[in-house]
Amino acid sequence: MSLDDTLALLSEAELFELVERDALRLMAFAAETRRLRAGEYLFREGERSDGGYVVMSGALAVGKEGGAAAIAGRGALIGRIALFVRMKRPVSAVARERSEVLRISPTMMKRMLEEFPAAAIAIRDALADELAGLSADLEEARRLLAGDVSSRGAGAKS
Repeated sequence: MSLDDTLALLSEAELFELVERDALRLMAFAAETRRLRAGEYLFREGERSDGGYVVMSGALAVGKEGGAAAIAGRGALIGRIALFVRMKRPVSAVARERSEVLRISPTMMKRMLEEFPAAAIAIRDALADELAGLSADLEEARRLLAGDVSSRGAGAKS
């Protein structure tokens, strides 16, 4: 894949669409490409993370072992949290067909954020908005559950 193709792909991936072209160029040069055969694991649940991956071609099933899996295709970002911290993988990712991914290490991500503060601010703001939305959704779920519990309790007294 040419550098221009890699830059175009990165610019379409989650979070990276917020990043300026020069920052994407830095990542494209420093990132590692990995090719997978059908059925080959990119990583397994419980393994220590080594970064996030952008799917360049093919498709990977991402999910809990033995559970339902989401399919990540071209341009998908797998392991978003692992871009920022090393942790145990909460899910597995396995190639459903011949696939190619680009690995972005936490060290590379940190370097990019330090060298391109506008990108760091854009990513921080996007993650903060997502977290605020999740918090609001959880609060709504709590209210709904509290309403169900109190309505059940009222019915039981009658």
